[in-house]
Amino acid sequence: MAAAHELRDLILACYPDATFEIDYGSDPPGFHLISPVDVQDTDEVIELVMEREVAMQVDQELPVYLFPVRPPARVLAEAAER
Repeated sequence: MAAAHELRDLILACYPDATFEIDYGSDPPGFHLISPVDVQDTDEVIELVMEREVAMQVDQELPVYLFPVRPPARVLAEAAER
């Protein structure tokens, strides 16, 4: 759980309005950090924590995974524009 909180803190440093849900999932098995972040491209969030996340998974054998998603309101607004 501490590893998920560390990733959360890295994200909050750049995206203070981000929210988080931490759950234990089965695919892949481990802690899933689900984070709606209001960005155009969620790859920005992945790139922010990727190096640390991989170090946790490989070096420390911690099963923690980040799943950034775009907030539903943003997705709906962009769909309406199209």
